[in-house]
Amino acid sequence: MTAVSGGGQDLWPAPHLTRPVDAEVSIPGSKSLTNRFLILAALADGPSIIRRPLASRDTALMIDALRSLGAVVEELPADSGSVPDLRVHPLAPDSGPAPRTIDCGLAGTVMRFVPPLAGLVPGTTVFDGDPHARRRPMDSIITALRELGLHLDDAGAGSLPFSITGGGGIRGGRLAIDASASSQFVSALLLVGARFTDGLHLEHVGAPVPSLDHIRMTVEVLRAVGVAVDDSVPNHWRITPGKINPFDITVEPDLSNAGPFLAAAVVTGGTVRVRHWPGTTTQVGDRWRSILPLLGASVDLDGDVLTVSGGPTLRGGSFADTSELAPTLAALCALATTPSMLTGIAHLRGHETDRLAALVAEINGLGGDAEETADGLLIRPAALHGGVFHTYDDHRMATAGAILGLVVEGVEVENIGTTAKTMPDFPGRWAAVTGTAHPLRQAENASSGADGLL
Repeated sequence: MTAVSGGGQDLWPAPHLTRPVDAEVSIPGSKSLTNRFLILAALADGPSIIRRPLASRDTALMIDALRSLGAVVEELPADSGSVPDLRVHPLAPDSGPAPRTIDCGLAGTVMRFVPPLAGLVPGTTVFDGDPHARRRPMDSIITALRELGLHLDDAGAGSLPFSITGGGGIRGGRLAIDASASSQFVSALLLVGARFTDGLHLEHVGAPVPSLDHIRMTVEVLRAVGVAVDDSVPNHWRITPGKINPFDITVEPDLSNAGPFLAAAVVTGGTVRVRHWPGTTTQVGDRWRSILPLLGASVDLDGDVLTVSGGPTLRGGSFADTSELAPTLAALCALATTPSMLTGIAHLRGHETDRLAALVAEINGLGGDAEETADGLLIRPAALHGGVFHTYDDHRMATAGAILGLVVEGVEVENIGTTAKTMPDFPGRWAAVTGTAHPLRQAENASSGADGLL
């Protein structure tokens, strides 16, 4: 696939530094955890409370989707300076009038996690999203829901838009799917499996499932709310039918979103400290603690503060299965003094954009030397220059451009507002960490749903 720019968006002059950064930051809540907890709260046996949730476009879309299906989500006062906590009342027996329409935006967790939930609700639900959402892989979840007995109309496309007509319950039982395009296909079914009459025995058949860390996250949050999950056999997951306990839980910071701020320390030879880093976690972003030393940085976790300092040299290396961390890592590798190989990330071709094609196009557009491989990227050292870094409406492309701009003078990032998908006010946070003036104030306002959850 050839990457195509979104075009026509504001250009954000990326801050350029000639000195090391020295900053302490707090990272908003995890999108992956927030949206998983929202789904489970909608299915629980009573009201649940989600503390320190992420307030972003993806989570706002999830809340709107759950409300459309009959859940009640209300804000609660929270600690000073933080987003409101949420109280979620589960789906009511009478979910309201149908057909109902759900906007998925570009959120994979909405377009994959919500359709199985909609199958439990009487009536028809129509799903659609942003233009690129219609190109994201959906065939496995569509096929699975049909095999579970739901009527689903996708006009034969195997993608958005489509409609689902539920009858108020799903029998469940044994189901085989091909989840090689996205681990979210597995998580989507596991999250609702306890509400199937016969539970769920899910089997993956096909090439290896990418992003297994995200499936482990799903399994752990299910167990935390009382759902019995047996994942002792590789590529098999068994969910026992039963209740989902109401819960009161605090969302961890989004460790993947911490990556660009940690990268700022690495590329400038400075230091960044991130507060509230969990000691144990299922988030893939915790891998920064093992990845960054390979690039020459020092990493120290003292209590709940992670400190990263850049080394004298930024070197490349070989990195496998870095999943959503890959765009940030690719930006680091483009600035390294030795070649880098990123493998096991072919599935990124089906994310918000074809991330592999997009990264190659934009790194090379700034004078870099990157190429696609069958399952990843090869990046060689090259002298970079300024220019426009296109984002393709992809939040992680936007933050990759910001990282490059710290070292390469004259980088302009297209549509920095797309970062609001998972990071509220990234430009303001970046300005605070880098000690620079806010270069494009209107970028703060380019984010639909970023100013609050509701």
